[in-house]
Amino acid sequence: MKKPIKFLSIMLFITALVVSCSKDNDPTDDNLFVGTYNGSVSYSNPESETETTTDDGRVTVVKVGNNYRFDFSSSIPSITGIEMEKNQNVLVNSSGTIKIDEGELIIAYVQDDETWGANCTR
Repeated sequence: MKKPIKFLSIMLFITALVVSCSKDNDPTDDNLFVGTYNGSVSYSNPESETETTTDDGRVTVVKVGNNYRFDFSSSIPSITGIEMEKNQNVLVNSSGTIKIDEGELIIAYVQDDETWGANCTR
């Protein structure tokens, strides 16, 4: 009876250790996600008849407090004032979706008839 309990205890400890060492980080906890992501970016604004798409673009992520700013290359306007809550690395709201982690940034965002897109990695 002692061996099965000991084995079960060891397995629970190992499981807890693996889960606590996860690579997923919270973007509100640190500045790990701040930096430049490279890949395809796009922007359109029907009002000014502007449309930009490139597979060789970049997005620089800047964080101040819990607010993020996404600065695009290719003369694409920035997305500013994006607030992410604790334990949230995916923002989904009525304006669109922004997913950010240590290696990938995906943006599908619409605001005031302007549309931004990004599929970038580091």
